[in-house]
Amino acid sequence: MSGLSLDEAGLATLVEAFYARVRADAQLGPIFNDAIGDWPEHLEKLAAFWSSVMLTSGRYKGQPVPAHVKHKSRITPALFDRWLALWAETTNALMAPPAAAALQDRARRIAQSLQLALFFRLDDQPVPRPAPHSSGATDHPLRSVQP
Repeated sequence: MSGLSLDEAGLATLVEAFYARVRADAQLGPIFNDAIGDWPEHLEKLAAFWSSVMLTSGRYKGQPVPAHVKHKSRITPALFDRWLALWAETTNALMAPPAAAALQDRARRIAQSLQLALFFRLDDQPVPRPAPHSSGATDHPLRSVQP
């Protein structure tokens, strides 16, 4: 089998098959099934997302970061690994090898970006503080210059 084509129909079939696996997965299923109220509508949105990402169709009009932030309390970095593993299994099974590789590469980059948005916080980093200095006239190079 040569696999699905990397076109609108192929992506729609891939998305449907992948999210059927996600919904049945012991780790991901409960989170996704609780979060998604209307699966047919969500699958269309996801097909539009992958169409925009892979085919530059511009069909996707959503905002993935806020959509995921709403569920941050239930999402862990390990769940991204599980999602990516299922994505790799599904793309390898259904797509031609070059298309599967391209989809997997893009998914890894998207997952990294979402994880940065969800878990990386600048305020967790130490903030460098300016070194204290005395108020003497020679502390600043321009202050030592006499008029």
